[in-house]
Amino acid sequence: MRLVYLSPVSWHSFAQRPHELVRQFHARTQAPVLWIDPYPTRLPVVADLFTRHTHRQQDEPTPDWLTLIKPWALPIEPLPGSGWLNRLFWQGLMQQVRHFAQGPTQLGIGKPSRLALQLLQEPIFDNSFYDIMDNVPAFYRGWSRRAMRQRQHETAKAVTTALASCSTLQHYWQRQQVDTRLLLNACASERLPSVPLSRPAGNAGRPVFGYVGTLAKWFDWDFVLSLALAFPHAEVRLIGPQHGASPTSLPANILRLPSLPHVAALAAMTEFDVGLIPFKSNDITRFVDPIKYYEYRALGLPVVSTAFGEMTVRRHIPGVFLSDSVADIPRSIQQALAFSEPLADTLKFREANSWAKRFEAAHTAIL
Repeated sequence: MRLVYLSPVSWHSFAQRPHELVRQFHARTQAPVLWIDPYPTRLPVVADLFTRHTHRQQDEPTPDWLTLIKPWALPIEPLPGSGWLNRLFWQGLMQQVRHFAQGPTQLGIGKPSRLALQLLQEPIFDNSFYDIMDNVPAFYRGWSRRAMRQRQHETAKAVTTALASCSTLQHYWQRQQVDTRLLLNACASERLPSVPLSRPAGNAGRPVFGYVGTLAKWFDWDFVLSLALAFPHAEVRLIGPQHGASPTSLPANILRLPSLPHVAALAAMTEFDVGLIPFKSNDITRFVDPIKYYEYRALGLPVVSTAFGEMTVRRHIPGVFLSDSVADIPRSIQQALAFSEPLADTLKFREANSWAKRFEAAHTAIL
């Protein structure tokens, strides 16, 4: 069974759920994959002129089992008739997909689009699935949001199988009468660094509270500022790109660092004493299962998080300490600093929450 996969992210971005999905598909089937990079699915905004693209992998070659297509399209998709116009640019792509789909082939969709809906009408696929990773329309505004909401519902109704990356997404789509399976996120256990035997920063009396990820509109700056002021002897490391404004004045113990390649970011986590997930609760984060949770815990780190999305159901899991308000921060941090677990338990977590283990449970649906 071959796979044609429309990805929400570029193949050359840092490894995320879509990359792991196609890797696991190939590992189990030994079949080739046709990966289609995303194209603009909203109207352009002024901020696009100042956006810098980051997170590129460091010269990682394209696997010989993967064919990469980068579609071209005018950024007009929300407008009526846009699909007909862009279809003129997709004729070569459609021919390439039809040529690839010789023998049993399935269609995987990681992001709704006019191109995805067009492919769903092709009679060349044995089955299809939509891997729902986010509340996608919440990333859009105005007309673009309304158009994406419509495309997403059309996609979910048209595929053979729908998967959801967190329980709130599953419950939402089940209420929309879409048969949806829960497939939580995981971590690349086989590519993680070794679990540190000790954490010298904490032992030296200056604990390191760290966050690796994007600082965007869902990032809770109030939480981080309160944390830094409550623990002035600690260092708060924020590693990753920033989209949007940050507070004009940051405490001296907050260290802003640029984004890192995935391997280097994982190595940076080994220097943390506590892994942070400081997200606001909004229309985006209510439907999120953060991959960094799995990475932190797979390195033996305690996690201090705000209460959002899938994290809300982990309140009583060992190593997880939720802060429901700023007033909870000192308690959560003290509990996290006092937490320790046997190496064997950390390794069990790695095994149970690897991408291989996760997609093993979904093989009847998509593999």
